[in-house]
Amino acid sequence: MDTITPEDVGFSASRLDRIGAVMQGYVEEGKLPGVVATVARHGKIVYRERFGMMDVEAAKPMQFDTIFRIYSMTKAVASVALMMLYEEGRFQLHDPVSRFIPELADVKVLVDAEGASPAVTDLKRAITIKHLLTHTAGFTYDFFDDSPVDGMYREASLVDRLGLFDLSREAFIEKLAALPLVSQPGDAWRYSMATDVLGCLIEVVAGVTLDVFLEDRLFRPLGMEDTGFHVPEAKLERFAAMYGPAEHGGLNLLDAPAASPFRKPPRFLSGGIGLVSTAADYLRFTQMLLNGGQLEGTRLLGRKTVELMTSNHLPDELIPIRLQPHTLHGCDFGLGFRVVVNAAQAGLLTSEGEYGWGGAASTSFFIDPKEDLIGLLLTQLMPSRTYPNRNQFRVLVGQALVD
Repeated sequence: MDTITPEDVGFSASRLDRIGAVMQGYVEEGKLPGVVATVARHGKIVYRERFGMMDVEAAKPMQFDTIFRIYSMTKAVASVALMMLYEEGRFQLHDPVSRFIPELADVKVLVDAEGASPAVTDLKRAITIKHLLTHTAGFTYDFFDDSPVDGMYREASLVDRLGLFDLSREAFIEKLAALPLVSQPGDAWRYSMATDVLGCLIEVVAGVTLDVFLEDRLFRPLGMEDTGFHVPEAKLERFAAMYGPAEHGGLNLLDAPAASPFRKPPRFLSGGIGLVSTAADYLRFTQMLLNGGQLEGTRLLGRKTVELMTSNHLPDELIPIRLQPHTLHGCDFGLGFRVVVNAAQAGLLTSEGEYGWGGAASTSFFIDPKEDLIGLLLTQLMPSRTYPNRNQFRVLVGQALVD
């Protein structure tokens, strides 16, 4: 994507420089290892800067082509992939997931966790494909702690210390199907492993593994050359280290590139957290969405499909504002994205209709159709809720718009 002078597309260059002041401050204070920040408007890059280190121990400065673990920014990619199959007439959104994954037909729902064994009840309605896309299926994550089911997920050891799966697709579905749901499908919004199930669904519907489908249908057509489920040896020099906050300040190394599980193809191709990518690659993906499903003459989705995905799909009582750590003030949820429905409640310099998401290592993206604007922030710090850098980035981009 070409770079343009910010003033040519309604930005103030001096105001955009405030992004660097804040991000460099995080680096100098030892709160973030390094950052790549990108802003694009009207299909042109207006801001692209790098700060700090991609690998502190190796004294390697951050580069524009650094490869990042994008964790839950994988969800947007997997959701697009599933909707490509939807456009082919392979299923309808209200179809039961058990039509394709029979093991999920008789999942139980937790009623009471007191006593020697949890009390469960039958499903009132089937888990549908739309439930997966909107995180209303009743699944959860093991890092939450407000339902007894969260602890059951931890006891089942579905993921390792980095949040990654080390089991087969069949074993994942078997383990998940044996655990109760937190709530009846459709009764509540709860961020969850639903998109990992969605990735399994893609494999069943498409008849190929998720990595093959994404490479053939998304990554190669979009020119996303550095996006995939592992980092090949030839690209390892560009792979960032991942950190967490140290107990007494500074950074604690969580995953060194040379020893990372991302060095080899995973046993389980996670549609929820599995991908690595670069700023340039993910920018092409987001620009395709902003363009209504096409990029440079290559169409992946129809315009109406993108409109459907970025519309609110939750009734008022399911607005996910209360859920931590994913505070979504002023937002509802579409098919794979959070969607801003009230900019004032969001408390950010945003627009109604903006959509996006983030990842566990503090990465994030937003797409603002009203302003024809994309923002992309990539770093490697887990957990993502440690600092408010993602919300600050959105404010810093918004305040630089002058036309």
